[in-house]
Order: sequence, then structure tokens, then C-alpha cells
Amino acid sequence: MGLAHRKSFRLLPGVRMNVRRRSVSFVTGGRHSPRRSRRSLGRRTSLLQLPGSLGRRRSTRRLGRSRTIRH
Repeated sequence: MGLAHRKSFRLLPGVRMNVRRRSVSFVTGGRHSPRRSRRSLGRRTSLLQLPGSLGRRRSTRRLGRSRTIRH
């Protein structure tokens, strides 16, 4: 098992910058609002927490392709 390295910085309320070994990502949104992230490698993710049994919706896009995952 490899060693993971990540450092997170809070830039503004609701805006975070995560620095990893291979990339940098920016995350906007809070705990109770839709969250969006964008990585320097080109990956974009949207996360929406839905009430009740609807669960969580995640949409990931990389290089023009999109897929939605329901948890």
C-alpha cells in the first residue's frame, strides 16, 4: 500500500484547493450544497446529495466523456 500525500487549503468560504502529488484541484460548494471539483489533469466532478432514498448523484467528466453514478 502506497503512501498518499494531500494538503488542503481553504481559500474562501466554500472554496478549497487540494494539492496532491500529481495534481492540484479546486473544490467549490459546502456540506449542504452541490459540490463541484476541477483537477489540473482535466477531470471535473459534480456531487449532489439528494434527500431520502434518492441517495447521492455524482457526475464525472474527463476529456469530453461523461458518466453518472448513483450511490
